[in-house]
Amino acid sequence: MKYFLMAGEASGDKHAAALMVQIRQRDPQAQFVGLGGSQMAAAECRLYQDYSHMAFMGFAAVLANLGQVQRNFRIAKEALLSERPDVLVLVDYPSFNLRMAAFCRKHLPSARIIYYIPPKVWAWKRRRIHRIAQLCDEILGIFPFEPDFYAKYGYKCTYVGNPTAEQILNHQLSIHDHQSSVVLLPGSRESEVRHCLLRMLEAARRCGNYRIVVCAAPGIDDTFYTPYLRAGETLTRETYTAVLQAKAAIVNSGTATLETALLGTPQVAVYHLACSWFLKLVRWAQPFFFSIRHFTLVNIISGKEVIRELLANDFTTEKVAAELQRLLTDEEYIKEMLANYEYLRSLLGKQPAAANAADIITSKR
Repeated sequence: MKYFLMAGEASGDKHAAALMVQIRQRDPQAQFVGLGGSQMAAAECRLYQDYSHMAFMGFAAVLANLGQVQRNFRIAKEALLSERPDVLVLVDYPSFNLRMAAFCRKHLPSARIIYYIPPKVWAWKRRRIHRIAQLCDEILGIFPFEPDFYAKYGYKCTYVGNPTAEQILNHQLSIHDHQSSVVLLPGSRESEVRHCLLRMLEAARRCGNYRIVVCAAPGIDDTFYTPYLRAGETLTRETYTAVLQAKAAIVNSGTATLETALLGTPQVAVYHLACSWFLKLVRWAQPFFFSIRHFTLVNIISGKEVIRELLANDFTTEKVAAELQRLLTDEEYIKEMLANYEYLRSLLGKQPAAANAADIITSKR
């Protein structure tokens, strides 16, 4: 069978590649084509477009790259019509993938459409749930509360496990052999790093004689980070090892907060918004537009504030430094956070997400 996979950013590339490995074990004759990155290519997916040309976040970035965005849609449409896959697997990246699902449903009605890691409709844009359910044959969720959420609307979603939890569980990691460092995870896109890293560094520099380690993102060259770093500050691509060995972490909000929690490192989450007034608007509008009280995955899944969220106008050097100092020195605070991390692990469970998803995807060959 021919599988067309669409992933528009680094995390999707990683999860899609893991899924491909599992599909091939069940379907040795599987052919893979799609849009993604180096990890999918290494898993023998023939790529029509690299996600580095697709990972635009926010209205301003999309507008500034509108020509490339339109080219991406054209490339994907032409590839679908040329390849005529048996199965289309969408991996996160909702704005792009939902449009391509609608195109596939119209022009390739016999293809099965699977959404692996569906949009976070439980957080915002809840109206999307109807479109997802109407376009997709299977919805494979990665958060344990998603099946109940979809069921409220009369739709089926299957929890297959959490791929981040699975990867960390299977990753060969040593225990903390030292805790003399503070680790910074400034994001997976250049725009995020540009807006976040300097403030993160300035906060870490205020907190004593800890070695500062910055985790580089896949697809971003080391030279992009160099102007921000001082002598003695380290850049690494061994993110899990760096996080595991750190005393505390400053993390740009996203999947990295969940990874940091599962690795057991105390953290503060930050997030940049271009307009400082926007957070006030978001907080005011939250009861109307959001069905969640928190904005980081760790807190959303746990249903309470486990880690501090410093977003938009709260993301200042002073506030981050104060929270980081607490993470480095307040033993009771650290103990409580680590206990909440254990609860988070129990909620996610140990189900093999990629294997379970592959079982469902290949079951109707």
